[in-house]
Amino acid sequence: MLASWLSPVWILRFAIVLASLVLHEFAHAAMATWLGDSTPRRQGRLTLNPAAHLDLTGLIAMLVAPVGWARPVEIHPGAFRRPRAGMAWVALAGPMANAVLAALSFAAQSIPVVSTSGALQQVLGLAFEVNVALVLLNILPIPPLDGWRALYAILPVRWRLSLAWMDGYGPWLLLLIFLLPSANRAFSDLVYAVMSYCYGT
Repeated sequence: MLASWLSPVWILRFAIVLASLVLHEFAHAAMATWLGDSTPRRQGRLTLNPAAHLDLTGLIAMLVAPVGWARPVEIHPGAFRRPRAGMAWVALAGPMANAVLAALSFAAQSIPVVSTSGALQQVLGLAFEVNVALVLLNILPIPPLDGWRALYAILPVRWRLSLAWMDGYGPWLLLLIFLLPSANRAFSDLVYAVMSYCYGT
């Protein structure tokens, strides 16, 4: 087990996941700040410093399991000119940042100096895979993921009241995705299907 943790590929993947999660949370903070909420800046979240975004439990999870998370950015919707639309944009900012990183990682693989380097191809390939997975996971309409937060923000009030019960069950559904072999396999197949489509294979 220790040998697998210390393998170059494991260390590389861990570093990419960590960097991608930090960028994800920074994007939430930047969007909220841009829309008028000073909370992320006051709490020191408007930074790419990993220490500002790490969650101890999420970090431990990354070390022992194929899942992990960073500390959510605190947002005060009342500071937005249009609170519901603002919350939707803040929620979507994280997945959009990962989508941009995935696109850049994919595009960079076709640069001549990169395409002839096995090491660079591996780094970019892992970055592409990790960020595609983060985008697909976070847009799922399951609490407390960003897809749910964005959807919940724009739903009519009566719908939000009737769906509020899902907040207590969302984390269990996510746990099933990672622990139930069939659900985990289905999600992995989706990630690789998107990657295969992008690679044209």
